[in-house]
Amino acid sequence: MQKSKTIMDPNQEKYGLDLHCNMLLDEYNENMPSYRKILQIAKTELEKAISEIGLYIVAQESRIKTEASLAGKLDIKGYKYNTVSDITDIVGIRVVTFFSDEVDKVAVLIDKLFDVDWSQSVDKRTMHALDSFGYNSLHYICRIPKSLFHDPAMPMVNELRFEVQMRTALQHVWANMNHDTGYKSGVDVPKDYIRNLNCLAGMLELADEQFSRIRTEINDYRRKVQALVAGGKITDIPLDMDSYTSYLKLKPFDKLTKRIAAINQAEIYESSAIKYLSAFKALGFQTLGDLQNLIDKYGDNAYELAAYQIGRTDIDIISSTIAIQDLLEVYIIRNGGGVLGLEKLFEKLSGPSDHNRSHAERVLANARCLKFMTENG
Repeated sequence: MQKSKTIMDPNQEKYGLDLHCNMLLDEYNENMPSYRKILQIAKTELEKAISEIGLYIVAQESRIKTEASLAGKLDIKGYKYNTVSDITDIVGIRVVTFFSDEVDKVAVLIDKLFDVDWSQSVDKRTMHALDSFGYNSLHYICRIPKSLFHDPAMPMVNELRFEVQMRTALQHVWANMNHDTGYKSGVDVPKDYIRNLNCLAGMLELADEQFSRIRTEINDYRRKVQALVAGGKITDIPLDMDSYTSYLKLKPFDKLTKRIAAINQAEIYESSAIKYLSAFKALGFQTLGDLQNLIDKYGDNAYELAAYQIGRTDIDIISSTIAIQDLLEVYIIRNGGGVLGLEKLFEKLSGPSDHNRSHAERVLANARCLKFMTENG
């Protein structure tokens, strides 16, 4: 009598799984077109939404769990799942931000874009005991809503769930370090090493909090400076990039620039005045009030120098920064900087050049022909 042959599922031979887990793997392979579509839609829509709010992130990663990876998961806890739909992380997206408050901004976007399964979503940032540290991340379990995609031929796209993980860069570092030094090695980690890892986790958590706090304080300072400048209260505002940029919005040099342009009825072309900040700082200007005093005290002298230098030419187009340039030249000359001071100014603005010396000598020679050179400083 001939014995019947036993037909073995190829997954059982390949991964050594039981019948139930093999059925889950079969479902996984059948659903692969839907997983790919889910990943494409979720990835594209999230990237677009992040870009639209102007949020600059560290990275956005995405993947579909491989068959081998899923088999490994099923080998450990396949009994927990009735169908492959119960596995919520086959499609996964991870968004890594710079700051902790940006994690919450991304979470708001995800809530607007997708249908979030709140019963399965987890905020691991709030799960630690008061005296412990560890993995911090926000996990949302989502579905693609029909408003984003609907095709009767692919109903599983709207039924299968996917996971979005959100974390900061430092949380990402910790997660990878903990993964590589912990359970991934397959070796029990001694308690001393676990303690050191926990200490490091605490340090990273503190660093995350401090980076966010410092950024908030800087933003508050910028808003305060902008409000003070807009209100004309500039006297004691420290001169830095933020305050200088806000000050330039008031167009403080425009009146003198237009006055100089009128000498030859010249056209004014826009040029960035940012490069002059380093020159102001090098000359000892410390506040926005110092800049205003420069304009008030030396404006007429700067006009006189400009009139002498361009009035005898046919120049019919000038830079919008000409007033700043002439103000600085007059300031250096009237405060005894001479050729060397002018040469340093030109080097600061345009870099080293063989022409800086001759340019400085020419400007000083022109200034000596003017009335303000006989005045007291």
